[in-house]
Amino acid sequence: MAIPASLQKGLTLPVISSPMFLVSGPDLVVEACNAGIIGTFPSLNQRTTEGYRDWLQEIKGRLSPDAAAFGVNHIVHPTNPRLMADMMVSVEEKAPLIITSLGAVRDVVDAVHGYGGVVFHDIANIRHARKAAEAGVDGLILVANGAGGHAGIINPFALINEVRSFYDGTIILAGAISTGQDVAAALMMGADFAYMGTRFINTTEALAPEAYKQMVIDSGATDIVHTPAVSGIPANFMTKSLVENGIDPKHLPEHKLDMGDEAKAWKTVWSAGQGAGAIHDVVPTAELVARLRQEFAQATEQFSARFPTG
Repeated sequence: MAIPASLQKGLTLPVISSPMFLVSGPDLVVEACNAGIIGTFPSLNQRTTEGYRDWLQEIKGRLSPDAAAFGVNHIVHPTNPRLMADMMVSVEEKAPLIITSLGAVRDVVDAVHGYGGVVFHDIANIRHARKAAEAGVDGLILVANGAGGHAGIINPFALINEVRSFYDGTIILAGAISTGQDVAAALMMGADFAYMGTRFINTTEALAPEAYKQMVIDSGATDIVHTPAVSGIPANFMTKSLVENGIDPKHLPEHKLDMGDEAKAWKTVWSAGQGAGAIHDVVPTAELVARLRQEFAQATEQFSARFPTG
């Protein structure tokens, strides 16, 4: 249970700003890393592999000397026609962290390890966790109940305890983590990192439209619907966004996964996690990270004061 050495440089808070489809871009990544947390983005947020390489080079050129590492998300699924080309770019540009989704493949892990990179894989159930562990990934991202995007339905306590029974690598916990207190709680549960997505939608650097950010502010936990109807894989979406796109939350259609359809759908059907109810503003990323750091320090100090160990 540890943070890989290559990801410790510049890290001032054990938080990863998760790679959000159509939301995370170079500005959000750079500001997150320069503020002392790991910033990430999906390679598919750039429309071409050439553009993806440009983003990688731009990010590397804008990071401060003491910045935290950055990461890239690759969709390891047969319907992603760019996987091999994008992975070649990641290897050539030596992206420090690769986050894989929808498939844990030993060849991908070996390719990243070949240049000294780290691979985290996101899972929503125990079967996928075991398969990813067998593929040799360095860390598992436990996408628990309440997370935004492609999310699971397992309680975070149950998920982290069961995974820890057979896996001793890095654990990253996701699911409605919105504050520094939440980050502290994740570490107390045995995680090494907190994985935060929805909270970073509402930053000035995020690519999300202003109406999207306002909808997050206006939404609470009960305004989030978990359904495969949009992308073919169970994910959390804001009820109002579903309704505005002609989708009745009470009569959800079936949907098979297709990367082309998914890309179109997520532009107008907006995802968020159940932590939306804790989000009330839009702030610069640096300001948000400073707030999280302060809340984290207060939480740990208060715990130590209430339950001294000496």
